[in-house]
Amino acid sequence: MKLKDSVAIVTGSSSGIGAAIARLFAEHGCHVVINFSNNEEGARTVASECEKHGVKTLVYRANVAEDSECRAMVDATLEQFGRVDILVNNAGTTRFCNHNNLDGLSKQDFLDLYEVNTIGPYQMTRAAENALRANGSGHIINMASIAGLAGIGSSIAYAASKGALITMTRSLARVMGPEVRVNAVCPGFVQGEWLKKGLGEDNYNVLLEKTKAAAPLNDTASPETVADVCLGLIIGGDLTTGETILIDGGAHLGAAPVRR
Repeated sequence: MKLKDSVAIVTGSSSGIGAAIARLFAEHGCHVVINFSNNEEGARTVASECEKHGVKTLVYRANVAEDSECRAMVDATLEQFGRVDILVNNAGTTRFCNHNNLDGLSKQDFLDLYEVNTIGPYQMTRAAENALRANGSGHIINMASIAGLAGIGSSIAYAASKGALITMTRSLARVMGPEVRVNAVCPGFVQGEWLKKGLGEDNYNVLLEKTKAAAPLNDTASPETVADVCLGLIIGGDLTTGETILIDGGAHLGAAPVRR
């Protein structure tokens, strides 16, 4: 699939990974819908950066947990661009809670995370289904996490919501083909303000260095490296669907043998 003159909706793209994906797609000639729920200033900054590459953007406020807002965003995209080729379900949220603290999470915490991290991508997929199928070569990327595979991360509720998203990716890949490919990417530790804010700067720096040291590639993901993998799936993965791609420098492999 070629990105030039395609149209991508990237949810949660006012900062972090979503912003990096939007900017990279724009560099390759893709028109981009910049979605935000609160950070309008950030979204407009990202849109301005994208437009420097000669593409058009649509900045759209929507909460993916609300089905009506998902449908309205797709309708607005079709009104402006006439098509949807790519959907990146990147919008996500978490609740930081030590896994040992079972009393630290409420029923509502789980529901809050599931409605954004799991139900949101489903609702966006449903809203965009017809448009994605119409082009015969649509692609959906779900932003999951290594937490969903390993049961780790910011909280048990977060890991559970991302695990459900990975399973849903496989289900959707079966029913959306052959016109639409559906894949998930699973970053590990992602460098940036989101984790720094959640963990606190000192804890963030300690964990960053430990994670780098444990990874065979001696590095962790950044928003830009995650965006690179998404780009590769779009332009070089025509026969790849229902897959889950890890982006963690090999940290999931565990301890390596001593090198001689």
